[in-house]
Amino acid sequence: MSATFSSLSFPNYRLWFAGALVANVGTWMQRVAQDWLVLTELSDESGVAVGITTALQFAPTLVLSAWAGLLADRFDRRKLLVLTQVAQGVLAAGLGALVLSGHAQLWQVYAFAGMLGVVTAIDGPVRQTFVAELVPAKRLSNAVGLNSASFNAARLIGPGLAGLLIAAVGSGWVFVINAATFAATIVSLTLMRRSELYPMPQAPRAKGQIREGIAYVRNRSDILVIMVVVGVVSTFGLNFQLTSALMARTEFGRGAQEYGILGSVLAIGSLTGALLAARRDRPRVRLVIGSAFAFGVTTGVMALMPTYTSYAIACIPVGFASLTMMTAANTSIQMSTDPRMRGRVMSLYMVVFLGATPVGSPIVGWIGETFGARWSIGVGSVSAILVSVGAALWARNRWGVQVRYHVASRPHLEVLYPDDRTGRGPDPDGTGPTPPTSPTTPGGRRATDAPARVAVQDAADAQHAA
Repeated sequence: MSATFSSLSFPNYRLWFAGALVANVGTWMQRVAQDWLVLTELSDESGVAVGITTALQFAPTLVLSAWAGLLADRFDRRKLLVLTQVAQGVLAAGLGALVLSGHAQLWQVYAFAGMLGVVTAIDGPVRQTFVAELVPAKRLSNAVGLNSASFNAARLIGPGLAGLLIAAVGSGWVFVINAATFAATIVSLTLMRRSELYPMPQAPRAKGQIREGIAYVRNRSDILVIMVVVGVVSTFGLNFQLTSALMARTEFGRGAQEYGILGSVLAIGSLTGALLAARRDRPRVRLVIGSAFAFGVTTGVMALMPTYTSYAIACIPVGFASLTMMTAANTSIQMSTDPRMRGRVMSLYMVVFLGATPVGSPIVGWIGETFGARWSIGVGSVSAILVSVGAALWARNRWGVQVRYHVASRPHLEVLYPDDRTGRGPDPDGTGPTPPTSPTTPGGRRATDAPARVAVQDAADAQHAA
């Protein structure tokens, strides 16, 4: 089996991949149907209403994600996922029944979006970390990349299929179909062989564990850089459901089918990025920063496209850049985090990644209504460029990272980081320097020099970045 698909050689991962692909198709169908329902049937083509719906779906992440990360570190992740899949299926069926009965109102869609947000806030950290139990540690990068490929293959199919179904039978049936797709994930989870899982250590019950996760992240400048970059891009740039709906409806005068096609075209670039990500052994922080900059440039070009066709074509590089950034960020954090802390760290990442949406979506929707649909994309472009340039300058000053470009020789782009400042050399796994041995006090406690500790951590973070 090729390196790109090597994780599929593990039976449990194959089950997960297949079940998630079916469920993801349904999820993308529901997202399109929900936004189209709000935009065209329950509001007067209001970008703010669509933004509020999106915000309510992601707002619970801000409150619950840290707690959900602790659940992921403490309990059986497979059982937790079965519960969240059942809950999402029930909510989708309930919304579908409401729409099909003809009694759906805007506030009710808001309520269902909020309830779904509660469930997905719990599901996110568990789902992100569960993949590490399906493959050996050396395959984790590949497995995360294939997860993204599954998600974006579903994005390739789901929006276009949703557009066709909305035009043929209406939004209500799309919600019902999505409810049925969660059965695929539930079946795949129940069929897995427990003896072939790679269980991660579970955190014992203790006080202050969420604070412990926050402290861990606060002392890792490489993770903080990733979170800042992804947080800004997510807040103002990753609002494709909203911006594509506004562009299709108000700028190009198109219908549900054309709106769905835009999501599928975007997924072409995303799927390509995911497959390339699956081939990387260990993505670095520099890839997150570089792909965020590329996202800013490509979205700026997309916002200027004069026709529906040219806009659709411009979606492809945008999808590639955004997926590269997200996959590199996810994998870099998971692979460099202590497995006992992974659920809590990933939950904080989910707060930044998804929790930014409740803040950004209404703002972007208001910009689209006030200044035009193109500016709803433009604000994301400008934000991505500024934060990526700022992060690169910060890394150069803090970590001493240098970037050199060679026109006549390979590699053309060379990223250099400082030698180990402690004189001890790298860890056996090559991820960072080994701290020097500190003297102990008479009471047996290790004496720690703060500047030296900062130097050690900065050197380690610089190597993660490079």
